Amino acid sequence: MAARIYTDKDADLRWLKGKTCAVIGFGAQGRAHALNLKDSGIKVVVGLYPGSKSRVRARRSGLKVLGTAEAARGADILFLALSDTQMPAIYAEQIAPHLRRGQTLLFAHGFAIHYRMIVPRRDVDVIMVAPKGLGPMVRREFLRGRGAPGLIAVHQNPSRRAKQTALAWAKGIGCTRAGVLETTFREETETDLFGEQAVLCGGTSALIRAGFDALVRAGYPPELAYFECLHELKFIVDLIHEAGIAGMRRLISDTARWGELTVGQKIIDQTVRKHMRAALREIRSGKFAREFIEEMKTGRRRYAKLLRKVEKHPIEKVGVRLRRRMSWKKETKLR
Repeated sequence: MAARIYTDKDADLRWLKGKTCAVIGFGAQGRAHALNLKDSGIKVVVGLYPGSKSRVRARRSGLKVLGTAEAARGADILFLALSDTQMPAIYAEQIAPHLRRGQTLLFAHGFAIHYRMIVPRRDVDVIMVAPKGLGPMVRREFLRGRGAPGLIAVHQNPSRRAKQTALAWAKGIGCTRAGVLETTFREETETDLFGEQAVLCGGTSALIRAGFDALVRAGYPPELAYFECLHELKFIVDLIHEAGIAGMRRLISDTARWGELTVGQKIIDQTVRKHMRAALREIRSGKFAREFIEEMKTGRRRYAKLLRKVEKHPIEKVGVRLRRRMSWKKETKLR
């Protein structure tokens, strides 16, 4: 059954009027949420530790900045715009001691709640509003009068108004302009991790490196391999993003289309699909989360070793040299 899509008409910003919304952290998502809510007429404060470099940036954006604990005490809704690794300690030390009945905790990702890194008191609402886009996109689309699509979820609902709050927040940051789906913390966490590992980050980067290696080992110049296996990927992804896979297929050449139809399924074969199912099992069982949490707690030695290995791959050196010659790329900013 198709999921229901909530839009502006289903959300009421009045659920946030008269309330203080605290954004804890001012990274990419935190900044986008805070500024979009402010522009929507909502009272917003930013919670940051005293030495944070983001304090100046937040104040220059016209936002009131408080210490994390002070923001937690005074807010009606607290958005934890923090990384999965930072969040549990900051929550335990600076937020949990100051929570009171009737407040709302809001997350943009379900990891900390689903894997019980954070276990909130039972008399607060716990919700999620997860834009399906990086922070700069959430802000950019809002300023253009559009919005990034998103997800909402309710984990705890003692007030019986948690869903209305989630929809109001989604409207305040522009997500209901594009459409919002209702899900659960478990579903969002598991699908997000799987997408990152199997397709978006792990699968794509491994496929790029494998294609590059195959061409170079066959005697082709690494520069040519870079262009064919990495550089041109953006053009295909842009087509897919705009028109879907079928739309992309209609826009490429007959040669490319025939190759996609006959060779793609040989590359992504039953062995790859088996590994994908295994990755999903480890996510759903909690094995991936347990190993990740343990690695973060014990010095990140394996993490650092794996990172050093992939960053030494020849495609990285070739890419740096080629990108320097693309003057138009100087205009591109990641954040």
